[in-house]
Formats: sequence, C-alpha cells, structure tokens
Amino acid sequence: MEILTALVTGANKGIGKEIARQLVQAGLTVYVGSRTAERAEHTVADIGGDARPLVLDVTDPVSIASAADRIAALDVLVNNAGVSPAEGMGAQDEDVDTFRRVYETNVFGVVAVTNALLPALRRSAHPRIVNISSGTGSLAAAATEHSGYRGAFASYRSSKAALNALTLFYAQSLADDGFKVNALAPGLRRTDLNAAAAAGGDPAEAAAGAVRLATLPDDGPSGAFFSWDGTPIPW
Repeated sequence: MEILTALVTGANKGIGKEIARQLVQAGLTVYVGSRTAERAEHTVADIGGDARPLVLDVTDPVSIASAADRIAALDVLVNNAGVSPAEGMGAQDEDVDTFRRVYETNVFGVVAVTNALLPALRRSAHPRIVNISSGTGSLAAAATEHSGYRGAFASYRSSKAALNALTLFYAQSLADDGFKVNALAPGLRRTDLNAAAAAGGDPAEAAAGAVRLATLPDDGPSGAFFSWDGTPIPW
C-alpha cells in the first residue's frame, strides 16, 4: 500500500512537529501546517526531507481555503492543532468566551479543515484521517477513573469529547469511500498546551501512535479511539 502525501495541522511544535518528522522519515511528503510562514519554514528546515511549509490557521476560513487550493491530492490528514485554557477550571468557572475559543480550534477547526480537504483526500486510494484527541475526553473515563479531577478543564475536555463524536460520524459517513478515520489519545506530553503538560512524557512517543493510524492498511480499524500505545479507549 502506497501512501504518499500528508498534512499535519499545528505542526510547528510539540506532538504535531514530531508527527510530521516521523511521517517524513517514513518517506512521505508532509505539509507542515502553521499559523505563520516563519514558523512553518523554520520547522521544515529542522525536519528536512520532503517537508513543505503551509500557512494554515484552522480558525480562519480564508487561510483554510488558500491551503486547500495548494494541495491537489492528499493521502493523510492529521488534525493536530488544539488549544486549552492555561488553568483547569470546572464548567461553572469558565466563561462562555473560553468555551468558544477552545471549540473554535478543537472542534469547528477540525470540521472546516477536514471538509475543505475532502476533495484532495478522495483522490487517494487509501485516505486516512487522524484526529488528535485526549484521554480526558473519554466520558466513560470521566465518570470513573478521572472522576477525582472533579470536572477540571471542562472546556478542553468537552471539546475533545465532541471531537471523538465527530471522529465516529466521519468514519461512518465516509466508510463507503474507503476512508479510515480514528482518534488518538497521546497521553500527557511535554508541550506548551497547559501548565500540566510541561511535566509530560516525550512527544515523539505519542507521535508514533499517530503515524500508525495514519498508515493503517485497508483492513485496519475505523471509527475508533486509541491510546498512543494502540490500546482501545472507551468513548
């Protein structure tokens, strides 16, 4: 099975950068999505290989349309761009504007980018979509082992629960077209997403899980939620 071209959103740092790096190392042409040309070009220079800079702000319709116009055919879309509040507050303490800001990137941005890139993905013989979610977005886990967090990071976690739902719905609606659509929980990693993430593990470890989902064979799973190590996670 030949997979040739990928796009990773939010790829100028953290897990996204490591996903882009590992896809390039696997022999793919990778568009490195970043909100600024400078960051994209700096990342491409660091990664090397056939990495290509792409200015892409997932909250900006003009930026999304411009990026989509540059890509004629695409095999893999990794929706990695995401934001989180700096502090972990419950729903009653986060204002509506915070929820809107988080959902604009983590949910609406994924819909906008995915739909804009569908024509390019349909030209692939093996289209793959990987949505970078979070284990904290699992409702089953929130009601059990994560209940001690008492609803902290409500905007972020609920946005990832919504992303999980979208993953399932896209997998179902695109199944007849040969798409594999899955969500990945990367685990707590050293990124600048929030203060807690600074104490996390190696982003490259999580990236390897995303690459596995990005290069699934045609008999691989779709519409599923996996941990970085391949373990299924309940919705």
